[in-house]
Amino acid sequence: MSARNGRGTTPTDVLVDGLGLPESTRWRDGRVWLCNWGTGEVLAVGPSGGREVMARLAASTLPFSIDWLPDGRLLVVDGPRQKLLVQTGERLDLFADLTGFGAAPFNELVVDGAGNAYVNGGPGAVVVVRPDGSVHQVAEGLRWPNGMALVDDGRKLVVADSHARQLVGLDVREDGSLAAGRVWAELDDAPDGICADADGAIWVASVPGRNCVRVQEGGAVLRTVAADRGCFACMLGGGDGGTLFIAAAEWHGMDALLANGPGETGQLIAAAGQPAPHAGRP
Repeated sequence: MSARNGRGTTPTDVLVDGLGLPESTRWRDGRVWLCNWGTGEVLAVGPSGGREVMARLAASTLPFSIDWLPDGRLLVVDGPRQKLLVQTGERLDLFADLTGFGAAPFNELVVDGAGNAYVNGGPGAVVVVRPDGSVHQVAEGLRWPNGMALVDDGRKLVVADSHARQLVGLDVREDGSLAAGRVWAELDDAPDGICADADGAIWVASVPGRNCVRVQEGGAVLRTVAADRGCFACMLGGGDGGTLFIAAAEWHGMDALLANGPGETGQLIAAAGQPAPHAGRP
């Protein structure tokens, strides 16, 4: 696999093979973290590919997503049960109940520097969970909200709307609420997980596109990293912040996933040497 950028190619390496359906990639404490759908495991993967199970949910839990509070506690979205959980020792305890904010499942999660946790999902909405556990809906009308990133020093939340094939930008007010959204970029393929870089571009993983694209506001594609299977999430990390870690797997649709499980086609792929390091959250 390689990255297409008009100036040659960037090699990629498979860091981990044999995963289920890897999602929600994060970089923390020198390791790549991810949610391994179909096993219920939150994994941390070291530079040589060694993995450690950091938290467990029921294997049937999907979707689920992760991020951290400012004090270092791990948060986990349990999508089917519409719960936001917090890790306490080896337990996952309830942090917030989302059942009053639309139908299951809830999906993605990103936490800001003040500890406000933004969660989105199937109802087409975004809710914010305050540090005290209170929940407020702050956006609606999205077709299928997916990956999220806080950019511009936390002043803007960018949401990947998969069914609309758009990135939507919402201004973040001082109290953590969101202003009405506008299209940040139109995309050729449905977006899934996203992350931001220090030059103001956003990397977008796409399952139908089988790639990750680096786009600037307005939609111009600056770089593409192609894969031989669907790309579900991406995250910049590594020692210099310039390695793109991609969660990829074969995808045959939700019905096949529920009937047959995720299989073992999931991979964590590393593409070093990207133009700008990680920025924003997650």
